[in-house]
Amino acid sequence: MNVHHRNNIRMQGSGPATLVFAHGFGCDQNMWRLMAPRFADRYKVVTFDLVGAGQSDLDAYDGAKYSSLEGYADDLLEVVRDVAAGPAIFVGHSVSGMIGVLAELKSPGTFAANVMIGPSPCYIDDGDYVGGFAREDIDSLLDTLDSNYLGWASSMAPAIMGVPERPELSEELSASFCRTDPDIAKQFARVTFLSDNREDLAKLRTPTLIIQSSEDLIAPPVVGRYVHEVVPHSTLRVVENVGHCPHLSAPDACCDAIEAFLDALPRARAG
Repeated sequence: MNVHHRNNIRMQGSGPATLVFAHGFGCDQNMWRLMAPRFADRYKVVTFDLVGAGQSDLDAYDGAKYSSLEGYADDLLEVVRDVAAGPAIFVGHSVSGMIGVLAELKSPGTFAANVMIGPSPCYIDDGDYVGGFAREDIDSLLDTLDSNYLGWASSMAPAIMGVPERPELSEELSASFCRTDPDIAKQFARVTFLSDNREDLAKLRTPTLIIQSSEDLIAPPVVGRYVHEVVPHSTLRVVENVGHCPHLSAPDACCDAIEAFLDALPRARAG
């Protein structure tokens, strides 16, 4: 299968290093439109759709393969091997942050640097670990998705996006949720919200930037601090933003954080 067709790969810019952007649950690569072009003057910039999202090849969706994040990590490695020129830097939003971790652990050295925006290795509180949700909260969320996905999408989008003064962003997120095949979205939600990648974080050796919103319903600040404490070579940057999608609601702050991080990495610098 042609990986470009499967994942609807889009490329822009040029440079000695490649930036690969991966979107989160219920979204597609269009969510990077405010950030990705900013890097195209110094990097080869790659965006793509996870299988089941956006304009990916829905015929490639395999319920067994994508019953865990490992299936998406395998796809990511294929994308990088196909498109990367020079060092590859991965930028993943939300669940894609963990997909990037799994890909790097499967193939160490794939990424020269790793950027996670709003990551969470585990959404469920567990002993001293605070993920932001009790197990019954997640079970209720998944039950609602199963019974009324479109209703969930329209009601939850404003809470996830935040920034009530910009309702157009909530409307965009809701529309993105609603464009996703409900059955695929339900399975991806279950895989996302029931995943636990805490043990994987400590194995990561790639220089990593964690971008954390100051207020985030899905991945609260305590989770960003946890990721920073566990990932050995990590930097935490908190951006003033309410919501889980700072790449849309605070793109300049996110770009500034990424540029400062990359400029300190000689192998990832674009000249």
